[in-house]
Amino acid sequence: MELRQLRYFLAVAEERNVTRAAEAVGIRATSLSQQIIALERELGAALFVRGAGGMTPTRAGTRLVGHAREVVEAARRARESVRPPGLRLAVTPGAPPWCAAALWRAAGETAPEIADAQTAEQLTRLREGVLDAGVLLLPADLSGLSHAPVEDAELGVVVADDHALAGRKVVRWADLDGCALLWFARSSAPGYYDAIRETWTRAGWQPVAVHESAPRRALFRAELAHGENVVALRPKWDVRPAEGLSWLPFAADAPRIRYALAWNAADPNATRYRAIATDLATEARPHTHPAKPRGQDRR
Repeated sequence: MELRQLRYFLAVAEERNVTRAAEAVGIRATSLSQQIIALERELGAALFVRGAGGMTPTRAGTRLVGHAREVVEAARRARESVRPPGLRLAVTPGAPPWCAAALWRAAGETAPEIADAQTAEQLTRLREGVLDAGVLLLPADLSGLSHAPVEDAELGVVVADDHALAGRKVVRWADLDGCALLWFARSSAPGYYDAIRETWTRAGWQPVAVHESAPRRALFRAELAHGENVVALRPKWDVRPAEGLSWLPFAADAPRIRYALAWNAADPNATRYRAIATDLATEARPHTHPAKPRGQDRR
């Protein structure tokens, strides 16, 4: 059996629900279910009773909980014994492009270890003590954690230069009728996902389809360029020169994207992390990419 399977097993045992457990560990619910089934097959025993009310550990599952916690804790202690002296930091995919460099400078003399990790994964790693601090998306379940905002930006509509909306000065939600949305998997950042979905629902818009975008920039650009009537919701600084993309502000009811630096509330280095968050917030102000000039409104 693998260490990650034991972590997934513990998440399900604690949450008693696959969807909530998947959000806690930062993977898809289907992937989590497959990992639990694989663990049951390897052990030759059912670990949960599946029912309408959720997942209830069997006797075998209850016995495994204690052993799994010991193994996961032993692995954490082993990591701590050999960890390098620098801070262990993370940045969520799609974070401001200046963020990683600013973190590096703010960390001080000892070079930090900076990982690329989704918000949900960061939350798990922060609570496990595997991560010291991370830049993640708000809102999020920050129970047991401290945080400080580092960026708050307006979202606009990103389209390919040849899209029908590309020449407009502003857009309204109704202008997006008939468009598909290039978005992301809810398990990556469920709080932010739900908040933005509530914004477009309240505005009366419903995308004809939601395409889950890979975090890689080249794939993001390709789907906007070659997908059929596809739009994305991103901040202005995410549209860079010579990429073939246009950023259009909303005329009203624009959603916002917020980032924060989070850390374990019990960490004795909390003062240091708060100072790093202050540095990041200061760094954020001058780093807005100029959006490509737009043409005349076509309406």
